[in-house]
Amino acid sequence: MRLTFKTLACVLGLTVVSSIACADVTENWTKSCASCHGKDGGGHTKAGRMAGVKDLSNADYQNTFTDADAAKQIKDGLQDKNGKIRMKAFAETLSDSDIKDLVAYVRTLKK
Repeated sequence: MRLTFKTLACVLGLTVVSSIACADVTENWTKSCASCHGKDGGGHTKAGRMAGVKDLSNADYQNTFTDADAAKQIKDGLQDKNGKIRMKAFAETLSDSDIKDLVAYVRTLKK
């Protein structure tokens, strides 16, 4: 099979774009989520323990919510029944695409 320069450039371009997308979600996770949820999603950070975050690496816990539920929670934040903010909303800082990518990333954390 013979690849033309144009075909090769397209393939390399897609690889670069894919790598950039992966870096973006990892960067967003690190910047926006890891301080509470931890690098691995386990929630074993001081802030995570104080906020009572759930273990996102637990497959049984992940089965309790849909991707749409997770996206809504990231976008709108989470308050407890007394109105105390448990997780800030990210609608102003993350795009819908960023949020969708974070949900997909969370799904990769389950063990």
